[in-house]
Amino acid sequence: METKKIYYTAEDVAIMLGISIGTSYRIIRKLNKELKEQGFIVIAGKLPIKYFEEKYYGLGA
Repeated sequence: METKKIYYTAEDVAIMLGISIGTSYRIIRKLNKELKEQGFIVIAGKLPIKYFEEKYYGLGA
């Protein structure tokens, strides 16, 4: 059974945005903080793909 990827890692974010891993971790922490404040459960070092694409211009459909 193939599972669908629903989270980006810091490495994924770094590659997509052309930034360092450290910077991508800072972005993930910021966006996860926003999600947590909205009452969502977050996973450190990972970011839901859907939320990331909503927050970054040009990535969403």
